[in-house]
Amino acid sequence: MGVLMSKKQQVEKVQKCNAVVSAFQAGLKERAITKQAEEEVEEVEAKPSASPDEKNTEEADKEETDNSAGPSTSQQASASARDECKVNQEAWSRLRDGKGVEPEDLDKTHQLTPPAYVRPKREADDDQPVEVELEKKEQPPSDEMCDVCEVWTADDLYPCRICTRVFHDGCLRELGYLRAEALQEMRDTAHTVTGWSCYYCDNLNLLLTEEEMYSLMETFKQCKIIPESCLVSDELLQYRHFASKQQFDKDLTDEQEEEVLAQFAALDPEKKGHIEWSDFLYFESLAVLRKFRTENSMVRLLTAKERDTARSVFLGLGLDKEGVITRAECRQAQQSWFHKLNKDSQSCNVSISHVGPICESSPASSGSERSKTDESRPVTWADFLKESAIYIVAARPNSSAMHIRLPL
Repeated sequence: MGVLMSKKQQVEKVQKCNAVVSAFQAGLKERAITKQAEEEVEEVEAKPSASPDEKNTEEADKEETDNSAGPSTSQQASASARDECKVNQEAWSRLRDGKGVEPEDLDKTHQLTPPAYVRPKREADDDQPVEVELEKKEQPPSDEMCDVCEVWTADDLYPCRICTRVFHDGCLRELGYLRAEALQEMRDTAHTVTGWSCYYCDNLNLLLTEEEMYSLMETFKQCKIIPESCLVSDELLQYRHFASKQQFDKDLTDEQEEEVLAQFAALDPEKKGHIEWSDFLYFESLAVLRKFRTENSMVRLLTAKERDTARSVFLGLGLDKEGVITRAECRQAQQSWFHKLNKDSQSCNVSISHVGPICESSPASSGSERSKTDESRPVTWADFLKESAIYIVAARPNSSAMHIRLPL
């Protein structure tokens, strides 16, 4: 149970903490200055007096340095290359550790330390069927205290719509995970039906295991994709061509190129002319999950809140006396997971209608040939949950981009 604190107690606690931190920082600065002064004194005492010849040599060297026009162009280029290499290495490190995008415009000198994240591991029974009862409501309550500072402040806490974590907006700002516009979106949507996903649930890449992440990173490196960079349509086409060459030893067909451009449009609903790194990363992460995970494994990724919402959606459909729905109703329900995108229905409708199938075996790739028998095929609760799991997970990000092909 958390400790109930009044506003006055909370303010006093923060003030005391700030005083302690300030005193600690002042002590560190004094120690650093004292240590530097001692080192300079020791260096002066240890250095012998220079002879006249040595003084002349030092003066000549100094004149050569002063007469120099500065570092050469090659030296500047070398330094620039080293800086760029360092930035890329840091980006790869953040990608591997699951920390996602780290905005460069944030001042991190007084920020909180981000929590360490350990990638999940697949258990031995990961692919075994999961029994989720339809009649049993879960309705898990949200946590009582902020996940960052572990303080309870009642209405000042913002809940995640996927997990049970709650947060202070100030804590998230100090953590450096959300920009100003993202914080405002959280304040506007966290307490609404649309809801808001925390930085754990919003990042679909965190669902990948170490092995799956290694596979994705190797593909990025081979295709010369730089982490945390935006991609224009030509770069996405080049990436797809290279990946097709590596995996199937053939170029994309004209039809496949059109599908890539349609995917680009779905990942750029605001028509900026480029796709954000996070949206590209989530799209590729979902592709990895579809490639390596079974439907039962995907069901295990769902949280209690997501399972509870899935129950409500299923029970809200036209169940017959045997408690099943049709295939057409199942697809309609799967589209309902993306209701949060309806705030800009016009652009979303364009994106949805132009998204190409992720793979040739997807139901949408043969939509015109789908028979009436398939439309009326019965779907049980267990089958509905297994077939919908990938769409439920794909709807987690706060972004308005479409990270998966919707069933038509």
